[in-house]
Formats: sequence, structure tokens, C-alpha cells
Amino acid sequence: MCSTGQALVNRDDLKGVANALRRAKRARVSFEAGGDTIGGYSLVIDTELIRYKWVSVNGDYPEYLKLIPTEFNTFAHFDTVEAIKAVNSLKVLADSKAYPLDLTIGDGRIVMANPDDKGQADIPADTDGEGKVRVDGSYLASALKACGGMVDFSLPNAFSPMLFSQNGYQLIVMPMMTNEANEQQKAEAKAKAEPQPTEPVAEKPKKARRSRAKQPVTA
Repeated sequence: MCSTGQALVNRDDLKGVANALRRAKRARVSFEAGGDTIGGYSLVIDTELIRYKWVSVNGDYPEYLKLIPTEFNTFAHFDTVEAIKAVNSLKVLADSKAYPLDLTIGDGRIVMANPDDKGQADIPADTDGEGKVRVDGSYLASALKACGGMVDFSLPNAFSPMLFSQNGYQLIVMPMMTNEANEQQKAEAKAKAEPQPTEPVAEKPKKARRSRAKQPVTA
């Protein structure tokens, strides 16, 4: 029995045990050697009456860390409760379930607006930098509910994933592409493709070689 490890388990297999665990007085989670992949472990949950075991399925964890941006240009710290209220107020004006929202960050606030200018809502926030991005309203609402409380929002640009952070919990949301975002992306790609100018290296002057006159040889 191992106290640390990792196993890949289908989430649907865990739904049935949730109610049983609520009735248990205590539960112990551990890992047991024997899985086929993901370190060769199986997930084990022991209660005072029943033991549950799930063998790790075939597969590998995706390299999700590569999706999390590390460089940002715009930051905001705000209350998710107020933000969810703003999202819901704009959702009423949407024509379909999939409703895009434009977020404009800067000057101590976040402005949420429908792209067709049907409505707008302002949220007070501690901001650093300025930025604009379009996001699916339902995805934004889900992210805000998952974080809860005061959240830190970080934005690299209009076409890269935005990061929500709260007490060590991180969540990314992909933006919706707009003409402005496409232009930003093209400009950045062009800038990276252009060769960077290099500073000329001064060559050291070569020392002149002294030639010695040959002396006549006498026989």
C-alpha cells in the first residue's frame, strides 16, 4: 500500500460511491501497486465497512502545464460575486445560450459588454495594465463560480488563454477570436519571425608581421 501516487480513473466510476462516502464515518484514500499505466497504481478508498478499488485505465495525463501562460500584460483582482451578477444581467439580453462577452480591463474596473452593444456592466477591480478580450459568457460564469470569493485575473493578450487564480487554485479559459485578436496574433507572429538585429563585433586589428631581409650567403 502506498500513501502517495497517481491513477487515471473515469469520473463516471466515482459518481456512484459519492453517496456511500457521505454515510461513512471515516474514509482512507491510498494507492496500491498494480495499475497498468500512470505510475502503475490503483486508487483505493477504505471505509469502516467497504473497500473500493479502481484500477488505473490506459492513458497518460495531458501536458496541461503547457497551456497555462507564464507572461501577462494585464492583471485584475475582483469579487466573483459581483462579476457573476454582471454576467447574469447580460445573459438576459442574449439571443442564444452561447453568448459572447467583451471584457475591457483598466482604470480600476472591468467593463463587461455584449458585442452588439445591447448592455454593459461595470465591476470595481484592482487593475494593473490595460487589455481587452472576448470570452464565452457561460464559460466565464462557470470559471467564476468555481473560484468563488476574490479572484486574481491575468491576461496575456486577446488571443491567449486567460488565467483565474484563487488560493493556489488555477483555472484557464480560452478566449473567443475577434478581428482585433486575429490582428494581434498576426502582428506578434510577424515580430517573432523577423530576424533580430545583432550588434556589430569590432574586429581586432591584426599585427603586421615584420619581414626580415635575407642575408647573402657566401660560399
